[in-house]
Amino acid sequence: MASSGKKPGRPGAVRRTSKGPAVGSGGQGRQALEGKKPTPKAEDRPYHPAGKAKAAKERFAAAGGKGKPGKPSTSARQPRIAGDGRAGAGRPGGRGTGPHDPARQQRRPAAKGEESEVVTGRNSVVEALRAKIPATALYIGTRVEYDERVKEILQLATSRGIPILEVMKPELDRLAGFDSVHQGVALKVPPYEYAHPVDLYDEIVARRETPLMVALDGITDPRNLGAIIRSTAAFGGHGVIVPARRSVGLTASAWKTSAGAAARTPVAMAPNLTQTLKALKQKGAFVIGLDGGGDVQLPELDLARGPVVVVVGSEGKGLSRLVTETCDAIVSIPISASTESLNAGIAASVTLYEIARLRALSAS
Repeated sequence: MASSGKKPGRPGAVRRTSKGPAVGSGGQGRQALEGKKPTPKAEDRPYHPAGKAKAAKERFAAAGGKGKPGKPSTSARQPRIAGDGRAGAGRPGGRGTGPHDPARQQRRPAAKGEESEVVTGRNSVVEALRAKIPATALYIGTRVEYDERVKEILQLATSRGIPILEVMKPELDRLAGFDSVHQGVALKVPPYEYAHPVDLYDEIVARRETPLMVALDGITDPRNLGAIIRSTAAFGGHGVIVPARRSVGLTASAWKTSAGAAARTPVAMAPNLTQTLKALKQKGAFVIGLDGGGDVQLPELDLARGPVVVVVGSEGKGLSRLVTETCDAIVSIPISASTESLNAGIAASVTLYEIARLRALSAS
């Protein structure tokens, strides 16, 4: 094949041969050469912690700085989030209820083929019966020691017509799980039906109370959930929020660890935790996240007097990035240098106690 005399190259490529002067930009890069404008102050940048703190203080001042929200107006209601699980949108639970209204206590409906849950332990069982949580059977171990709690359990179950079955210890071990301490009693209840966080918040405000809620971000240990529910009930909290995904639910182990507090403290499920926190912020809540490297020390928290949602992250990963960006402030608990960090349940307990203490001081 005869050579064409051309150098091989990419087909269709244009080879520039002109060596004359390049055409000027005509001033198009003049603005780039002038440099950027002065950097805004930290408090004027909404993504900066100082900017978030300024915005939170302005919201706090606009609310009167007293943390006593009135009844929410209909014009300020947060529009429903598509697919957020609220009424009429295929939500996993019903309307949220107060902790003192057991008849309306919401529980997650059972999925097809899903078995009932078992509440074990004398304190947990007696509290569940006192709260009139629906139950299908009560199991009592043979030769169990009849103390005051067992007598009350039998009395409550008999008055409500709940079937009482006496079983051997191996059967109780099987029902409760071999790693659970059932103390000779077990109560079979339907799967938990969760409240909705926004509905629960609205009901707290309607009762003229200052909301105090705890949200969990990536907590997978049911014992941590049970301990947080117990602390929430002990320090005047109104409810606990758990995400629908990548988080623990209210299992039998959580019931057991809560020592019955789960029967009195509502647990709400957030289909999307970040969007739920934003919706609560629009309703006047201040969202604070717990982290060892926080920019605010817990004793210096000025937002404690207002409606607060405390977000607790997992012990390994901490708070997720989106949740951290949503928080009004990242709060750290002062601890000694010899201790690296606190357990999630303990951190939540310390924070709830301090908020309750600060609220009591402001009220006096």
